[in-house]
Amino acid sequence: MTQATSELTVGAEIPTFERATGLQNWNRYAAVNDEFVDFHMDDEAGRAAGFPTAFGMGNLQWSYLHSLLRAWIGDEGRILKLSCQFRSPNIRNQIVTAHGKITAVRDEGAETVVELEVWTQNDSGQAMAPGSATVAIPK
Repeated sequence: MTQATSELTVGAEIPTFERATGLQNWNRYAAVNDEFVDFHMDDEAGRAAGFPTAFGMGNLQWSYLHSLLRAWIGDEGRILKLSCQFRSPNIRNQIVTAHGKITAVRDEGAETVVELEVWTQNDSGQAMAPGSATVAIPK
């Protein structure tokens, strides 16, 4: 964990997680998840679906939020809950940054439970996948 549990403050933002995205990222993700769908791989298919280019998988944004939390809480922490809504697609060559902001902190036995507002954001500043998370950090 990068932050001592005594330093957890409501309103504090956690370190971000950032990825430049495109066909190479999406191809690797598709290979692992067997998600080779034309509009994720081909710009023409993306345009036919109403987007300017091919676009990334929604669950890839979810995985960025998961990576954000895992990097912050470390191997000893636990992700208790993570949810998000896909509001905007990740089009090719965007930078996607996952963010988190602490909304509540409480002690539960040997752990500190932290609730967060989480979201992904594109390089234009548009929120793409807002959500919430709850993690448990050992004391």
